[in-house]
Amino acid sequence: MGELRRIGLLGGMSWESSALYYRLVNEQVRDRLGGFHSARLVMASVDFAEVEAMQAAGDWERAGALLAAEARGLEAAGAECVVLCTNTMHKVADAIEAAVDIPLLHLADVTADAVRAAGLDRVALLGTRFTMEQPFYADRLRSHGIDVLVPEGDDLALVHDVIYGELVLGVVRDESRAAYGDVVRRLVERGAQGVVLGCTEIELLIGPGDVEVPVFATTALHATAAVDFALS
Repeated sequence: MGELRRIGLLGGMSWESSALYYRLVNEQVRDRLGGFHSARLVMASVDFAEVEAMQAAGDWERAGALLAAEARGLEAAGAECVVLCTNTMHKVADAIEAAVDIPLLHLADVTADAVRAAGLDRVALLGTRFTMEQPFYADRLRSHGIDVLVPEGDDLALVHDVIYGELVLGVVRDESRAAYGDVVRRLVERGAQGVVLGCTEIELLIGPGDVEVPVFATTALHATAAVDFALS
């Protein structure tokens, strides 16, 4: 095997989930190559307070410009791909892709491949309000032939509020885990065959043992895709 290709992690949204990306990528390189191997990485970590303010204001153009500039910095530092360590900010994926000459490993494409490989064609999508209500993520999944269901009403508000009120702050509560389980159960009753954890922080709260259908942990899937790239 030749030298590992260098992965560029664009994180900080939140740093809690970015830390998970860093650990998962390095664990996979270690497990696949053995010995003292670890990943060749460069990371840009933004101030999430700035990004969250842009989200709340609906200023996606400025957010896209910010992340595009960070991606250019990763490329200049030797990154050979960009891994955007957040589901929600894939809303500005086009701006990032246009700013660099290296590939962006799109999280929704990676997730869709896993859903299709599992033989499913209808999944529930949990994430921030932006990810659940706006079409940028669900439509990308649908482009792969996957039907997407999202929570409604109070359930949608609960999923979003737990992310921003607890998980991005590193708070993990059993009560919230149970509440998420109830949300997933109602989505299964509507026909969901599996659930996409479409926010990186959700993986801090629930996993395959917490719900009755297959779980697609987007952070873990994205990390695997990044390591596949690094080893290719």
